[in-house]
Amino acid sequence: MNVVLFGATGMIGQGVLRECLRDRGVGRVVTVGRRPTGRNHAKLTELVRPDLATLTPVEKQLTGLDACFFCLGVSALGMKEEQYARVTYDLTIGVAKTLLRTSPDLTFIYVSGQGTDSSERGRAMWARVKGRTENALLSMPFKAAYMFRPGAVIPLHGIRSSTRWYNAMYAVIKPLYPIVRRLAPTMITTTEQLGRAMLAVARNGYARHVLETADINRL
Repeated sequence: MNVVLFGATGMIGQGVLRECLRDRGVGRVVTVGRRPTGRNHAKLTELVRPDLATLTPVEKQLTGLDACFFCLGVSALGMKEEQYARVTYDLTIGVAKTLLRTSPDLTFIYVSGQGTDSSERGRAMWARVKGRTENALLSMPFKAAYMFRPGAVIPLHGIRSSTRWYNAMYAVIKPLYPIVRRLAPTMITTTEQLGRAMLAVARNGYARHVLETADINRL
């Protein structure tokens, strides 16, 4: 399986990249991002682009792909809806349209978030925008599209968030993870479980096209 990964330097993207590189069934991993990952691996190709809204110069390297793992995202904190939509909806759909031209038979997997609003009419701005993004992706003629909605994600294997207060929060929560998982198994997962679940869905599909934390952990 040949895959492309967007957002490989983020916390979730780091976890997905790790699982892709470890998976014997993955032959080629292409990462697309604004910064290099710092990883060296025989099956890794990095495409560093200062502007991800323009992928025309690298389109030839986005052919023959079986899956896209889209893990790119920003916090909506302090952002207006129009600004958040540009970096969430517009960028994601722009990438999807490019991949429809270069690898139309791929499976597109989008990391959204628990609480995403499929109706696009709820009170939470970020949830409306994410819902609109999900709905647009599900309507596109890929081989298949799946929306992943994890709740809390615990980073493993030395992975860290680029957001300082996230790391402080994870430092507190991580020792409690085994207890929290038993008490609230539908609310929490790990970067390892998330990456493995995305690979499983890319290979074998899933009964539902919107996956919550319970689905992710089950996979």
